[in-house]
Amino acid sequence: MINKNIKWLLIASLTLVACNKDEETSSADAPATSGAANFSKYVALGDSYAAGYSDGALFKAGQQTAYPAILAGQFAEAGGGAFTTPFTNDNFGGLLLAGNPIPGQGKRLYYTGNASNPVAPVPGTISTDVANHLSGSFNNLGVPGAKSFHLVAAGYGNTAGIMAGLANPYYARFSSSPTSKIVDDATNQAPTFFSLWIGGNDVLSYALSGGTGVNQTGNLNPATYGSNDITDPNVYANVFNTLVTQLTTGGRGGVVANLPYVNSLPFFTTIPTNPIPGLSPANVTSLNQLFGGINAALSGAGLPTRYSTLVADDGNPATIEANPLLIVDESLLDISVQITAALTPVYGATTATFLGNLYGKTRHAKNVSASNRDFILLTSKGVIGTTSTSAPAPFNVVGVSYPMQDGTTLTIAEAAEIKTATDAYNTTIQSVATSKGLAFVDLKTAMSQLSSVGVSEDGYTLLSDFVTGGAFSLDGIHPSPRGYAYIANRFIDAINAKYGSTLKKVNIGTYRVLFPAVLN
Repeated sequence: MINKNIKWLLIASLTLVACNKDEETSSADAPATSGAANFSKYVALGDSYAAGYSDGALFKAGQQTAYPAILAGQFAEAGGGAFTTPFTNDNFGGLLLAGNPIPGQGKRLYYTGNASNPVAPVPGTISTDVANHLSGSFNNLGVPGAKSFHLVAAGYGNTAGIMAGLANPYYARFSSSPTSKIVDDATNQAPTFFSLWIGGNDVLSYALSGGTGVNQTGNLNPATYGSNDITDPNVYANVFNTLVTQLTTGGRGGVVANLPYVNSLPFFTTIPTNPIPGLSPANVTSLNQLFGGINAALSGAGLPTRYSTLVADDGNPATIEANPLLIVDESLLDISVQITAALTPVYGATTATFLGNLYGKTRHAKNVSASNRDFILLTSKGVIGTTSTSAPAPFNVVGVSYPMQDGTTLTIAEAAEIKTATDAYNTTIQSVATSKGLAFVDLKTAMSQLSSVGVSEDGYTLLSDFVTGGAFSLDGIHPSPRGYAYIANRFIDAINAKYGSTLKKVNIGTYRVLFPAVLN
């Protein structure tokens, strides 16, 4: 009952593969030219987006529709050379190390068509083993999970450090040596043109953890950071300057892109802040008395109230009552002592003490505006409305009388930390692009449109809606093939504008919305 507002009612209208359009632009027959750029040797640096990660995994078909691969195909028409990718062995996703599954590297997801279990891992056997090192050099140096400072870190591809979390299994599979740096593996190929889009993971891991990491602003030593921490903006600025200085040596051309706010991705926006349907009148009465009493105590102490008035199910199936989730917010003043004192006459000392500790830093979730709202993680949908074993009835219904815990939500305060860091990173990116004379892609604006008004291109509309929007894959974080095509076109726009090239954009309608369960 609790989850009825967040079920996935998508089966009837979902189309897995888009129809191709035959229309061509009036300039389709004009030859593509490079202008002032030289595309003969292109290298791409970045993270999972550059690698073509999709549906929760890296797999061959996804790598083939990565935005650098799409760009390379368009560069080829204007003098671009071969573009090599460290392809995985299959289309299942997941990684092994000497035959053993690497934790956290699961198989790709597919749409099942089952409303009760719409997304599941594909059947099949993982065959990509990191211990089978790939030889040679690769043009696509996108590494899933990489943060900015990882691109300049020696040993990030050392197989021996994978299980200890000291190295990246994707990079270890194709690094030039156990001690190499990603940026060196790029420049040692003597590229003539590069793309660099990096920094998403410097805040994304914090967001995905529900803010359980640490905001490291003020700490200039990334060696001391945890995996879910926010990178200090000065660290990011130093790394980004170092990367671009090395990449532009000898007058190389290139393109850089800024960063969207990661909490605008469907992973954070699909579940509303008020998914709780109308409760029984008895539950509403008891909860409103409980939370109303706490509100009254707060107001009497001159503090802001924290709880909304809940509504009951009116018995009319046509009416949708929406109650907000009860969440923990660690930025709040702890009022557990005050709650205990106020509730002791009602519930007795033992129960009142328990409730004081339970509700001391809780409130109802808010969605006042795009810049003043909480975000409920997509992975939290399975716990809303369940019963917690940590509390007795009636205080044990998760999201209703038992608060959603830290790690299941991204609060207003945590989202503000992400925005501040992202804004600082973007200031660096644009400044460096200008000073080095590089093409600049405003992907912050381009991708924010997906989550607001949507975008139309080639007769197709893209939105950030989970599954049905067309822009993002089933993990709610990474683009679909069509989403990657949209991104590639924004790169092409920026390159053409800066270098006077006449690269052709791709028709996004020729790219899939979702991958099917079976891929050859």
